[in-house]
Amino acid sequence: MNRYVYDLHLHSCLSPCADDDMTPANIAGMAALCGIGLLALTDHNSCGNCAAFLTACRQYGIVGVPGMELTTAEEIHLVCLFPTLEAATAFDAAVQQQRMKIKNKPAVFGNQIYMDAQDGVLGEEPNLLIPATRLSIEDATALALAHGGAAYPAHIDRPSNGIIGILGALPERPYFPTLELNDAANIPAYREKYGLQDRRILCSSDAHHLWDIREQNLSIELDDEPYSSARVRQALIDLLRRSVNSE
Repeated sequence: MNRYVYDLHLHSCLSPCADDDMTPANIAGMAALCGIGLLALTDHNSCGNCAAFLTACRQYGIVGVPGMELTTAEEIHLVCLFPTLEAATAFDAAVQQQRMKIKNKPAVFGNQIYMDAQDGVLGEEPNLLIPATRLSIEDATALALAHGGAAYPAHIDRPSNGIIGILGALPERPYFPTLELNDAANIPAYREKYGLQDRRILCSSDAHHLWDIREQNLSIELDDEPYSSARVRQALIDLLRRSVNSE
């Protein structure tokens, strides 16, 4: 078992709301400077830059995790993480069938840039990535689980696109053993108000700019022996899917 300083929610230049300098190599380099050892890329409704991101992470000695921040039909943001690039790519293909195809207006919403690991531009996504998909929260969660991943509500302490802000409370189904808060200072109040004593709570940066990636000293303990990055990723997914009461 070892502890990993983590950031499991950030955006590359593929997300229209992120800076163009949020390239896979820049993200990995900044994370390394901040002492982060476990890092997930979660662009809006796409895993399109995950391959380059994983390569960049390996170059900096970081365990990279492929992922997506999916917007459900209810406008709720879910962090979806996967143990392998192949699983993330298959999930991405399924999600693309549920997207609303609205042409992006870069001057209004921002660029959506596909990159390689050396920061070379591969192209641009023509359709806007931020609109809600046609997947309900139940269907989106089931789809992530079916592809071997884990899904949990993002930034539940935000009114915009947070599950509590949208629904008013956490639903009984699907049950989420893991939740994300944007601000760690809110953890005690949210645990008490919403009865979250049995939930695992993570806090990540939701970085859209390089300066958002910062030293947070937030860590999780994972079984990584015998060590491999693949084992670390799988241990992370297993942890996120497991009830706190079962530990």
